[in-house]
Amino acid sequence: MLPIKFLPVFAILAALLGSATAAVAKPLDVVASFSIIGDFARQVGGDRVRLRVLVGSNGDAHVYEPKPADAIAMAKADVILVNGLQFEGFLKRLLEASGSTATVVELSGGIEALEDPAGGHFHHHDGKAVFHPAPFDPHAWQDVANASLYVEAIARAFCSADAEGCELYKTNAHAYLQVLSGLDREIRAMIAAIPPGKRVVVVAHNAFRYFEAAYGLAFLAPQGVSTEAEASATDVAGIIRQIRLKHASAVFAENIADSRLVEQIAREAGLPLGGTLYSDALSEPDGPAASYVEMMRHNARTLAGAITRR
Repeated sequence: MLPIKFLPVFAILAALLGSATAAVAKPLDVVASFSIIGDFARQVGGDRVRLRVLVGSNGDAHVYEPKPADAIAMAKADVILVNGLQFEGFLKRLLEASGSTATVVELSGGIEALEDPAGGHFHHHDGKAVFHPAPFDPHAWQDVANASLYVEAIARAFCSADAEGCELYKTNAHAYLQVLSGLDREIRAMIAAIPPGKRVVVVAHNAFRYFEAAYGLAFLAPQGVSTEAEASATDVAGIIRQIRLKHASAVFAENIADSRLVEQIAREAGLPLGGTLYSDALSEPDGPAASYVEMMRHNARTLAGAITRR
């Protein structure tokens, strides 16, 4: 091999550029437990992260059964992003199976969690519904202020794992936080326009309590914070009584749940079906809730539109 001083200049430059490219080309391997967190990770990480989302579009994390490929992805990950508050009932088993040494970040750690009135919820294990005692409601992302805390936690995690990319992560997070701030104001304005006497609606499961606390719209649901527990005839009868007592305005389906239950409730209560809300998962890329911002905007518009039409 010729000494480097005899190599053509362009060859030296090519070698140097190739080395530099290789130095920054390896992306940060990130696993997100479900699609909403996956969107946050994309917003912060951009092209610098290689992302795998376990529970994808329209998927229900409450009943998700992990696949062998999920364990492989977690084993290779640098950072694993999860909601926490026992939302991902499959997580402990999957982490143990993967043998992953990645940093696991529970994004709900910085939020003020709401209590679960049932004291826990069901998760799916090997075809069986198992009750997990859990003091808190895990659906914190339904308040945009909490989503902002998730994004800040993701930026910190990415900076810790990839110091060279930290400025990019901070810049992306800052820009996205401005978008979320505007979204929060937009939702508040839409809900404020609904007459106070019409701000009670019905959904399939109790996934919107953070939305309720933040924006002033009340939600009735036959199921608790997990879709795993089936609503009984007594639950349905109780919801019908509450609908009449509280003068609910409309009933809404959810993208992750079978609509037959809410259709039955709507018929028995004499209320219209107001459309589909996105609770625990985004839509497909060509759907109305392909990102978190689109999801929250769609939900607020669907709620406000159905109520004000009555």
